[in-house]
Amino acid sequence: MSADPREVLVIVTRRIGDVLLATPVIRSLKRAFPRAALDALVFEGTEGVLAANPDLRRTLTIPPRPTLAQHLAFIARLFRRYPVALSLVPGDRPTLYAYLAGRWRAGLLLDTPRERWKRRLLQRWVAFDANQHTVRMHLAVAAALGVAPHGAVVPAWSEADTRAAAATGTDDSRPLAVLHTYPKFNYKMWHEQGWIDVARWLQVRGWRIALTGSDDAAEIAFVNALAARLPAGILNLAGRLPLGAVAALLARAQLYVGPDTAVTHLAAALGVPTVALFGPTDIVKWGPWPRDYAGNGNPWRRLGDQALGRVRVLQGRAPCAPCNQEGCGRSITSFSDCLLALPSRAVIAAIEDLVQVA
Repeated sequence: MSADPREVLVIVTRRIGDVLLATPVIRSLKRAFPRAALDALVFEGTEGVLAANPDLRRTLTIPPRPTLAQHLAFIARLFRRYPVALSLVPGDRPTLYAYLAGRWRAGLLLDTPRERWKRRLLQRWVAFDANQHTVRMHLAVAAALGVAPHGAVVPAWSEADTRAAAATGTDDSRPLAVLHTYPKFNYKMWHEQGWIDVARWLQVRGWRIALTGSDDAAEIAFVNALAARLPAGILNLAGRLPLGAVAALLARAQLYVGPDTAVTHLAAALGVPTVALFGPTDIVKWGPWPRDYAGNGNPWRRLGDQALGRVRVLQGRAPCAPCNQEGCGRSITSFSDCLLALPSRAVIAAIEDLVQVA
């Protein structure tokens, strides 16, 4: 690999949260190679979290399920264009993208007999470890290149995002609590009564409450229906703010409560006092990365409610959690009993503890 590459492609074709958790390795590369132009390759629909990232020249997108014509045209544009290409996902497609795009390639791979053929596509590979946090795994790829790790997740937003957040009417004297109630997939969803109880508890104590949500029709419908059951005066921002403006809003907040979703990662990365609700998802691998975390190991254990800095992680109430399955029905449309059993009083107690510490 060139000691001073002019261009580097970072491939992270997964969900929005995964893309956000790739920003530490992007920052590490930019500091190691300040003259290099860094590009990211992500799935369409996830690029918003990188829209204002100061370390990137541009973000390339590919549909999660492209047609053959789309794929061929995409590959033709990428072929051997980059001196260096890095894959942060140990799958077939991202590894092939790195092979096709980069004259020198490195990436994560599963160290199993079935996956060993992909080693031939890379000059350097790092074994994927399910017992390491995603940020630490990404940084291991940078370390394999001799790049010093910088572990901060990098939220970013534009001036337009700042103005959009300021126009929401959340700048009065009351402390601001942001509730993100919809995690896109049912298996990550908490029960509606819990959100009602939390909102009532906060409002009685003088908090200004804002509900966030994307412009997805199902998400807007869910948040609208929930807002109709909440106390009057709560601000419903679902569908009104792009992701960058949500980050700008979070930067003004004194409290955030949300499930396992990209917005929760944003809140933790910004240092907002955060209560994160986890069910079947492995906290060791996917727990929110706290701002200024500089430990040598994973920030989280696998089991139990936990506290670190300004983040509280609550685990679903079931002996099988985390099962790493997509809901009790083994489908993203199914719900998780462990989250449905998480009581409101546990979340409120975590809020009380967090607000006192913060």
